[in-house]
Amino acid sequence: MNKITSNIGWQELFFQFVLYLLVLLFYSFDRNDPGITLAQVIFFLVYACASVFITYFLMPKFLYKKEYWHFFGMVILVLLFVIVIEELLEVVFYPGTRRAAIVPGIYYAIFDVLPIIAILSGFKFAWDAIGKQRELEKLKTSIQESELQFLKSQINPHFLFNNLNNLYSYAIELSPKTPAIILELSSVLRYMLYECKERFVPLSKEIEQLENFTQLNQLQIEERGKVNFKAINIASGYQIAPLILLVFIENAFKHSQSGQSSNISIDIEIKMEGNTLFFNCKNNFQPVSTSENLTKGIGLENVKKRLQLLYPKAHELKIKESSDQFEVDLKMELQKISLK
Repeated sequence: MNKITSNIGWQELFFQFVLYLLVLLFYSFDRNDPGITLAQVIFFLVYACASVFITYFLMPKFLYKKEYWHFFGMVILVLLFVIVIEELLEVVFYPGTRRAAIVPGIYYAIFDVLPIIAILSGFKFAWDAIGKQRELEKLKTSIQESELQFLKSQINPHFLFNNLNNLYSYAIELSPKTPAIILELSSVLRYMLYECKERFVPLSKEIEQLENFTQLNQLQIEERGKVNFKAINIASGYQIAPLILLVFIENAFKHSQSGQSSNISIDIEIKMEGNTLFFNCKNNFQPVSTSENLTKGIGLENVKKRLQLLYPKAHELKIKESSDQFEVDLKMELQKISLK
């Protein structure tokens, strides 16, 4: 019994107390003879004990473990036992009446027992169902958070791998641009490691880092092409999931430089209309027969999954690929920064 009561919270105890009290009042109500008699209290206590046994012992032991035949069999035995107890009590409290006789007494007992126990047990079952639904929602949220953290953690190694390779080549050539690249790289990494732990970050901060990231990669293109970055009409006070747009920009630089030594063209435009963010990123590339389809990269699959988790029914992503151009169009409905 201690194990049962230890699993009952104060909210449930209060709810059950109020419920039993209300059912007792309805059960004992008689317009012609107001008040609660001793017999009604004793009968109700028998029903309450049977209901507690069903809800706190039989349900967890059999019903919730899907042992339905055992559960319903035990419930029938409990009901028969309660009917027998009620028959004995009716002989004591209503001697010589039709109700105290065996056959009519059983009839009265059934219609006394079944509604009361059904109501008390039914409300407990509903309470447990609501609690189970809350647990499922918490578990679902926890799983989503873990999945988002995993997806976000994949971005940093991907980013580091690409940029450290480029930095290595510049260091070997003793390029004067190496210090500038290291400075930009450290700024972006600081943002990734320390400021992107939250699910959402200020939009202005994210765009600032996207511009830094673009400048970092632009240093590697040198005179081989042209990069345009535009942020238009960016409203303050909005938040966005970090590192989503960065994946598309990183993908543009990666594939523009792959197999292409000149005429690199990358255009990035971010603008807002109301609470809707419009992102467009276009880049040309030199087709390479051994390369995979650009729309199936790990980074793109990652960001698609994050968009589904973070912006369900609040984003629209279109990816177009031609023989020599790759374009991303993303529309997102952003939320205002929540004040804690």
